[in-house]
Amino acid sequence: MTPASLISADISGRKDWRTAFAALRRLLSDANDTAQVFRIMRALNSGTAKSGYERLLRTQEGGRIAYERVELAERFSDPAFVRGFPDGSVGAAYAEFLARTGHSAEGLVAVSRADWDISHEALHPYAWFRRRMRDIHDIWHVLTGYRADDPLGEACLVAFSYAQTRGLGWGLIALGAGFRAVRSPIPGPALRALYQGYRHGRRAAWLLGEDYERLLAEPLAHARQRLGIGEPTAYRAIRELP
Repeated sequence: MTPASLISADISGRKDWRTAFAALRRLLSDANDTAQVFRIMRALNSGTAKSGYERLLRTQEGGRIAYERVELAERFSDPAFVRGFPDGSVGAAYAEFLARTGHSAEGLVAVSRADWDISHEALHPYAWFRRRMRDIHDIWHVLTGYRADDPLGEACLVAFSYAQTRGLGWGLIALGAGFRAVRSPIPGPALRALYQGYRHGRRAAWLLGEDYERLLAEPLAHARQRLGIGEPTAYRAIRELP
């Protein structure tokens, strides 16, 4: 696939439901198989980067952010950059998140590239915006309070992400998480947590339009309040159960 065909595929609107459902079955059988998440995204989220990029340009800071076209994975892979934020900030919480979970920006990039070809690194605004959506995922864990080392926490962030992006890939994974919740020992509380994640995503500011270098320096509590991100009370109630 050439860079040109990548962009054509992104705006075509074509969906590959067979690949998406096959990947979902694998993901439901192994929640740690995160490569399946990216297969679902590629199968169903065509057009999402285009619409997101165009929405970015309509925001107050979006023109500058798009013009600078910072590769966030490169920023987040710099230990000095990540450790350079004050206590209580979003950046400090992100550094703690990386230390606690063992996640890394490089690791997320590597998983996303498991079966990509070089065209996904195209020097094109839509390809850049797709990478941006990938690279801020762990920051959203920090902002929302949904844990990444917990399947339910990841599922709640998926529901939040669907509300934010309207990407069908996120929607399909959220639906799969809902079926898993129904079969869990606590179906009611788990479904309430998922639905609350979705509602929080609907009510929050559009996080894809944020300047993430600036956001990382902001006090975490202030950032959550400014962005309208609600407390994950339903999720926390489950995790406080014996």
